Amino acid sequence: MNIIILTDPVTGSSAKIAANLGFNCFDFTVKLNDNDEIAVIHAADGFAEGGQPPSHSGIPLLFPYPNRIRGGRYSWDGKDYELPESLVAYEGAGNAIHGFALDRPWRITEQTESSVTGVFRISEDAPERLPLWPTDGEIQIRYSLHNACLRADITIRNPTAEPFPWGFGTHAYFQLPLAADSDPGHCTIHAPVTKKWALQGCLPTGEIIDVPKNGRLNKSPYFNTLKLDDVYTGVKSDGGGVECRIIDEDSGTQVVQRCDDSFREIVAFTPPWATAVCLEPYTCTTDAINLQQQGVDAGLQVLAPGQSWNGWIEIAAGLVVC
Repeated sequence: MNIIILTDPVTGSSAKIAANLGFNCFDFTVKLNDNDEIAVIHAADGFAEGGQPPSHSGIPLLFPYPNRIRGGRYSWDGKDYELPESLVAYEGAGNAIHGFALDRPWRITEQTESSVTGVFRISEDAPERLPLWPTDGEIQIRYSLHNACLRADITIRNPTAEPFPWGFGTHAYFQLPLAADSDPGHCTIHAPVTKKWALQGCLPTGEIIDVPKNGRLNKSPYFNTLKLDDVYTGVKSDGGGVECRIIDEDSGTQVVQRCDDSFREIVAFTPPWATAVCLEPYTCTTDAINLQQQGVDAGLQVLAPGQSWNGWIEIAAGLVVC
């Protein structure tokens, strides 16, 4: 296993990244002092050794599409595509899910004590999946650790002579509670969202609706009141960034996730297999490649030949400052 360990020389905070398992950051531990720390990310026992579902731990990276494609089928530029179950991830309802990159080795192009850069290109790192997408595409992520903050700088490139449709998202599993002697029910969950996509079988119908009372993440509800698998939109930014927060009231600690405002959806999920909450920034909604071609503004992006896109996500942890 190619496990890369990043360390902040000032605080001793650390991150662990499984380069051969989708460049998944499966551990981020923030040192508050000599005795106290926050284990920010949940990962299943033995994840780093393999044999665990690649989308159930850490921070899976979802590219060239996040979440589901209905029935694993779509059309593009007059050609029909079918994503076979033998080659991509599928979920029980028969939809392809979470892209081509989360279960494959990434190439490491640069590494220091506190940073590492990984690259995944469909044609090089999953060549048997190249016929399943309209054209080749590449994603580069640089993880860097500074004090109590883990930052991902993301670049997506079109290296071909044809337009490249794409979407991207992350799927961080934030472990609860934030301290060993805290109660997860005393943790609040916040995301600056005002609307959600209507879903049938986890797939958007194309309609955007009001958020019901029991899912208003902009009101910072308690974790034990939530059962989520929802695609939120109407995301509010502040100074060009979108901020989600988890606050552990027992310990007075928090985790803050910020991303740039090109991430227009937040998927929120409370997994049944872990005491955790996922707050997932997406550049597009679920099944965007199908919805966009039905006249729905689903956020699908298309890079022209040689064009690139840049974004960022930061995760920080520490004491709540009043």
